[in-house]
Amino acid sequence: MEDTAIINLWKSYEKKLEANLLLNRKNAEDITKMKVQSFLASMQPLKIFAILAGVLWVGFVDLLIINVFPVANLFFLISAGTQVLLTKLAIGIYLYQTILINQVDSSEPILATQEKIVRLKSSTLWVARFMFLQLPVWTTFYWNNAMLENGNMALLILQAIVTGSFTFLAVWLFFNIKYENREKKWFRLIFRGKEWDPMIKSMELLQQIEEYKIENKA
Repeated sequence: MEDTAIINLWKSYEKKLEANLLLNRKNAEDITKMKVQSFLASMQPLKIFAILAGVLWVGFVDLLIINVFPVANLFFLISAGTQVLLTKLAIGIYLYQTILINQVDSSEPILATQEKIVRLKSSTLWVARFMFLQLPVWTTFYWNNAMLENGNMALLILQAIVTGSFTFLAVWLFFNIKYENREKKWFRLIFRGKEWDPMIKSMELLQQIEEYKIENKA
């Protein structure tokens, strides 16, 4: 009789212990989700500032293009038009990202949050690509026919070197800005701070939860 009581007591204790472990695991998961939500929310102020600054800039450039269109040279119009188009694309992505961040909910499944972070990461890389594609036009907007026809040869060669270098850099970055290069020095130099770090920390926290679940199932 005593043996049966001891066995029942042990089973009861084992059930309570398992229930406590499950509760602690659930609490740890909820706390981690809240941290992730906080990390992602910290990215919003910078994105909102970028949107506002971008809207003001494209508004200014659009008005400038409209006002000088009858007298402006072709180099200026193409350069300014390209720059403002790429900036508008970047603004659209920033708007998409702010909506995405607002949709992150600590009560949703981890997989849903991970999917949003993946989309956030991908769109962040695209913003950088578009912004760097602007590099060459900052070296061509002041060109004019008189400069090309009557300019000093040395200055023209220097201009060609500068524009060519900026073009090469812009194209190289466009094709090489990808997550696979995240450990390279030049990548870490570009992607750091509030635009990148909170997102990476969030990915790592969610990955830890997934690994913990797999270990406990094994």
